Amino acid sequence: MKIDQSMPADEVGFSTLMNISDADKLNNWMFESIYPFVKGNVLEIGSGIGNISSMFVNRQMPLSLSDYSDEYCQFLKNKFNSVPYIKDVFKIDLVDKDFESTHAHILGTFDTIFALNVVEHIDDDSLAVENCYKLLASGGHLILLMPAYQALYNRFDKELGHFRRHTRSTMKQLLSKHFEVIKTWHFNLAGILGWFLFGSVLRRKLITKGQMNTYEMLIPLFRFADWITFRRIGLSVIGVGRKK
Repeated sequence: MKIDQSMPADEVGFSTLMNISDADKLNNWMFESIYPFVKGNVLEIGSGIGNISSMFVNRQMPLSLSDYSDEYCQFLKNKFNSVPYIKDVFKIDLVDKDFESTHAHILGTFDTIFALNVVEHIDDDSLAVENCYKLLASGGHLILLMPAYQALYNRFDKELGHFRRHTRSTMKQLLSKHFEVIKTWHFNLAGILGWFLFGSVLRRKLITKGQMNTYEMLIPLFRFADWITFRRIGLSVIGVGRKK
């Protein structure tokens, strides 16, 4: 599927998404990590250019997409225009002051909402989680993946517009305000070294295509590293909550 790389968007964010777009092993790893908790009518928050969305499409799993940006929403509509598994593309701002009235037609309609590397971009993350709660049906699942450990906050985070990084404890606190916490765990132990080296030591502002290609080749080893350490430490943290 050809992607229009000239589309205007936030420079660093769009470039990062483009550099990860061909990282099928990484995107598949993220998908497989959340898959056991995906059920029913599914909504992705912050779909961007559809990197994780494509993992669902490849498995013929229907879902709805969303983003807060008009540009990304149009990008997604163009990319998946002829794909029958994409049910809708919604413009959703999780901190919209008129959230309930704006999205009244879809409140309480989803069985699963997932947001991977999204909520850290939102200052009022508690409000973002509360509004996800409103979109879910009773018993629905919210799945979050966010960067881990505030000590790792560096230029990468700043350039990408991250407000904070989390631990399993803070992830539980964030979810438990509105959800029954089902599970939390870490993801991508090996990514810590690269994030620290390139973002903190070398102070790079962008994850390059070359870095992603190298990382992609080593994914089988990195997955094994997560497995043997029981996912107790990692560059990211994943949390799953159930709507009470």
